Amino acid sequence: MTKQTNITATEARFPLASLTLSPINPRQTVPEAEIVELAESIWTVGLIQSIAGLADDKGGAEIVAGGRRLRALQYLAEQHDNLASIRPELANPLVMIARDVETAQTWATAENITRKNLSPAEEIRAYGKMDKAGAPAAGIARAFAVTEAHVYKRLKLAGLPEQVIDALAATEINLGEAAAFTICDDADLILQVLEQSRKGHLSEYQIRNMLKPDAVSASDRRAKYVGLDAYKEAGGRVSGDLFADRTLLDDEAILDQCFADKLAVAARTIRQEQGWKWAEVVDASYFGGYDIDQMKCARIYAEQGDLTEEQAERYDELAELAEAEVLDEAGEAELEALQTILDGAYSDVQKDCAGIILHVRNSGELSVVEGLVKPEDKEAAVAAGVLAASKHKTSDAAETSSKPRMSQALVDDLKRVVTGARQHAAIKNPDLILALLAFQVSGGANYGNPIGLNASDVPNWPTTEASGYALDARLTTSTEWDGDAFDRDLAKAFRKFRKKGDDHVQAELFRHLAGLLSGGDKKLKALIDQEVKTDIRAVWTPTFDNFFSRIAGPYLNDIWRTVLGLKEGNYQLNTFDSLKVGEKRKKLDALFNDPETRDAMKLSKAVEKRIAKWVPEGMA
Repeated sequence: MTKQTNITATEARFPLASLTLSPINPRQTVPEAEIVELAESIWTVGLIQSIAGLADDKGGAEIVAGGRRLRALQYLAEQHDNLASIRPELANPLVMIARDVETAQTWATAENITRKNLSPAEEIRAYGKMDKAGAPAAGIARAFAVTEAHVYKRLKLAGLPEQVIDALAATEINLGEAAAFTICDDADLILQVLEQSRKGHLSEYQIRNMLKPDAVSASDRRAKYVGLDAYKEAGGRVSGDLFADRTLLDDEAILDQCFADKLAVAARTIRQEQGWKWAEVVDASYFGGYDIDQMKCARIYAEQGDLTEEQAERYDELAELAEAEVLDEAGEAELEALQTILDGAYSDVQKDCAGIILHVRNSGELSVVEGLVKPEDKEAAVAAGVLAASKHKTSDAAETSSKPRMSQALVDDLKRVVTGARQHAAIKNPDLILALLAFQVSGGANYGNPIGLNASDVPNWPTTEASGYALDARLTTSTEWDGDAFDRDLAKAFRKFRKKGDDHVQAELFRHLAGLLSGGDKKLKALIDQEVKTDIRAVWTPTFDNFFSRIAGPYLNDIWRTVLGLKEGNYQLNTFDSLKVGEKRKKLDALFNDPETRDAMKLSKAVEKRIAKWVPEGMA
C-alpha cells in the first residue's frame, strides 16, 4: 500500500425506487425494444455489470453510467410485483458511488467510449460453452440480447474444429470463410482445406467447393424435378448450408439415377397414353430446332382445328373481355377450350409415324417436343400423307428447265409493298406497336422479330460473376416463355403476352431497354449519371475475388493509405507495407467487407464514409 490512498468510489446496494437517471447520463433516450431485450438478459443471467451514480440528498442516487440497465431493472419491477422477494439482488442493485461530480462525469463519458463487443471468435466460444452446459438457444439469445437465429449460426460455428476458430481469432480467415467450413462434417478434410487457405487465400466459394465438390443445390433442375422426398427415399443424403440458406444434395449419382428413372417413366406413360410411335429422353435443359436438325428429324404439326361460326364469334367476344381483364374464371376456361380447338391435335395417322422428345427445363418442369419424324420413318410419313416429299429430289433436267416466274428484284419489291401496307395500317395503332416492341426485346419473338430493331449487346456482368456485385433483378431476370424457343407459335405467344396488360408490357419494355443502355459519349454519360444519380458502390463492392487479388502491392498500399487517411511514415502504413501481398489483399478485403473488423479498428465516421464511397481509379 502506498503512503497515500485516494478513495474514488464506494459500493452500496440501493432500493430500486431510490434510483433515478442523472441528467449527465449520455443515454437519455433508448428504444423500448432495447430495454425489453436487456431486461430479459438480466433476468436470465443477472446484473453482470454494476451501475454507477452520484449520491443525492434523499438517500438515493442519480445513475450516470448504466442508464439502460437501470431502465431494464425498472421494467422488471413493473412486470414482477414481488421482485424484492424472488430476486432481491435485482430489486436492490449494487451501485458504485462517485466521490464528486467531476468523477461522475468522467464515468459517464468513459463507459460509452470504452465499451467493446465480443469478437466473433469470443462470441462463438461463449455460446458454445453455454450450449454444452445445457442452456437453450432462447436462453443464450436473452443473455446476450441477440436473436435466436444469430445464436443458431454461432452455435453451428462452435461445432467446427478448434483450429478454425483459432484461425478466425487470429484474422487468418474472416467470418464468412469460417462459415463456409460448416457444410462439412469431416474434421480431417476441414483441417486440410484450412491449411490450404492459410498458405494461399481461398474464397468462400472455393472453400465450399473443396469441402463438397460433388454436392448439388436443391435449386438444380434435376433436384426440382425429382423432389427431395423421392431423392431421400432412394437413399440420398441431404445437408444444409445455414449461412447461405440453401439445401445441398450430397449424392449426385443417386440424384442422376432418380432423374433418369422418373424421365423414363414419364416417356413410357405419355407414349402409351397418347399413342406416339416412340418416345425418348435427353439430359438437357433445352431442346430446339438445332437439336432436331442434328437428329436429322422432320417436324410435323398438329392438324389445326376449325371453329364453327358461333364458336368463332364467342372466341372473339371472350378474347376482348380477356384483353380488358374482366374475364371471370369460367370465361377463361371456355376461352382455353376454344383455343385448344384452334390449336388442333395430332391425328392417329401422324402419331403412327412420329414420336416425342422429353427434357427438363431449368425451372424443373417437364417439356415435351412433339411430332418428330426420324429419318427411317420419313418415307412412311410421306406415303401416309403427313409429311411432304422433299423438294430436293427433283431431277436436274426439271430444275434446269424450270425458269422463275419473276425476277428476284421484283420479288423483293413486292415484299416491300406488303411491308409498307402493314406499316400503313399499324401506324394507326401505337399500342400494338409498343406491345410488339416489348414482346420482341423480351425475347419472345426469337429470330422472327416483328420490328426492325437490332439490340446491340451492352455487357454489364463482370467475369468474376456475382462476387461483391448485385444488380436490380429486373436487369438480370430473363422472361419466362412457354414451349420451345424455335418452335413456338408466335401468334399464340403474343396473344398470351399481351393479355397480361399494359402495365406488364411497359414493364418488360422499360427493363429490357434499360439493359441496352450504353450511355453514348462522355458528355451524354455525365448527363445521364447526373440525372439518375448513378452510384457504383450501390451495386459493387471491392472484394478479394473481384478486385484486390487482381492488383499489385503498390496500388494496395495506396488504397490502404487513402481510405484510412494515413500520412507517409505513419506506423499503420509502414506495418501494412511490410506485409506480403497476399496478406495485404486479405486485410483490404476484411476492411471493406467485414463490419466486425472495422468495429475492432475503431474507425472514425470520416474513414467509414471514405470506405463506403471509394471506387478504383477510372470508375468515378
